[in-house]
Amino acid sequence: MKTSNKIIQLLKQHGELTAKELAVELGLTTMGVRQHMLSLEESDEICYEDKKAVRGRPTRFWSLTTKSNIHFSDRHEELTVQLIESVKTVFGDDGLDKLINDREDKSLKKYQLTLKNKKSLLDKLTEIAKIRSEEGYMATIEEIDGYYWLFENHCPICAAATKCLNFCRSELNLFRTLLADTATITREEHIIEGARRCAYKVTAI
Repeated sequence: MKTSNKIIQLLKQHGELTAKELAVELGLTTMGVRQHMLSLEESDEICYEDKKAVRGRPTRFWSLTTKSNIHFSDRHEELTVQLIESVKTVFGDDGLDKLINDREDKSLKKYQLTLKNKKSLLDKLTEIAKIRSEEGYMATIEEIDGYYWLFENHCPICAAATKCLNFCRSELNLFRTLLADTATITREEHIIEGARRCAYKVTAI
């Protein structure tokens, strides 16, 4: 295991530690450990807090950031699929549809509140892309040959959408409702169907 990974494992197991404590655990010099920690800090996987010492200079304690979670097992996708299966078993397809519709309604209210002062189509699309990126979709807006395109380069609900395509249907409905008075929108590329991204073509009315 690489030294940087060992540092992350130790911070996960023990909580905040000093460079000296990490050096002892790893059998390295403090200077050697600090070189690895500088790299981890630059990648935003660890951070530090200086705490007052009884004597002398403050002591620097290092801890993990949320970005470090990529190094640890995450079974949320498996759990999501299991929950979808459970909803279908207990409540049937109608029950799952109600759950998805409720999610869509809540998202619509959230988006409408944010878009209420946006007048132009571009302003609306830019705000939608901003919200989608905050939700993990890595969304961008481009204008190509007179059309606007909403590109989503990542799908944070891919496991759920793969299990139940109604999630994708719901999201397309959301966009169409938000832009009903200014544009029509169609999905031209779809991650679930093997595309690199989801691409939505927006045609101004």
